[in-house]
Amino acid sequence: MTSLDTLVADLDVFFHLAESGADPAFARFFPAVYADEEIPWQAWTEPRFSVHFNGLMLRGDATVGAIFLSAFPSDEVLTHFLAEAAPGDLLFLHHPINMESGDPRGAWGRFFQPIPLHLRDALRQQRVSVYSCHAPLDYHPTLSTSRAIATALGGDLRGEFFPYGPGYAGVLVEIAPLSTTALEAVLRRTFGVPYLDVAGARPAEIRHVAIVAGAGDRVDQMRDAEARGAQAYVTGEIHSRIDSDVARTRFAAVDEFARETTMALIGVTHAASEFLVMQSAMRTWFADRYPIPTVLLPETHWWR
Repeated sequence: MTSLDTLVADLDVFFHLAESGADPAFARFFPAVYADEEIPWQAWTEPRFSVHFNGLMLRGDATVGAIFLSAFPSDEVLTHFLAEAAPGDLLFLHHPINMESGDPRGAWGRFFQPIPLHLRDALRQQRVSVYSCHAPLDYHPTLSTSRAIATALGGDLRGEFFPYGPGYAGVLVEIAPLSTTALEAVLRRTFGVPYLDVAGARPAEIRHVAIVAGAGDRVDQMRDAEARGAQAYVTGEIHSRIDSDVARTRFAAVDEFARETTMALIGVTHAASEFLVMQSAMRTWFADRYPIPTVLLPETHWWR
């Protein structure tokens, strides 16, 4: 067993939570998804969470017997967590709320979604804890969502791009040469996805890759990566398929860029791109520090 307070303090220090400020995304989106609820979200979240929108969100028992890891608190993930967790266990997440990003072969997504009331009640009744780490895990200089992808590809770091908060969300790497087809096959295996979202060119040989986990559908950052020599741009989403006017505008901008770029644009799903760091770096981080089990909670369907 491990003290919850010790574990939370260690995470807060490692991710520099005190200096991180409010999360660039969830300081806006977390309050928005709960705006219409009768009970204010501040009534059931930890006080410091309302400052950073990262860190300990729900507090359970004082000792932790196991740590569970996932990208988003989807209904599926939370149901599995509740079925396996004992009182005091901790769920470590990247997002504090679920996200539906859409499927290139299916329906468009509904964007950020609240944790349903019945699951929030069940989490509290089971006396488990939930800790989320969004932007600080994206831009951390040694352990980040994008660096986990670079490591999986055997990439040598050549630079950073995609400014985010006080750091960078993206990395530029050099890999052993692969064709576009071969790189796509590696990515399907790495992320366990049946298909990818692809656009742009199909270079015969790729050595230089720009990587940004999560939503990479920013044409300005795609142009920056290309100008710095990237031959492929690997991200969670090359297209935002969220059912909104803003997302459709961004989709059209990426489509226009894809017709002129020399890069292969490859999307592996938002959630899967951010789960890889849990499988590798975060699982190791916890195992090296605490003598308790770590349990991975993947999604059944990454495209959604």
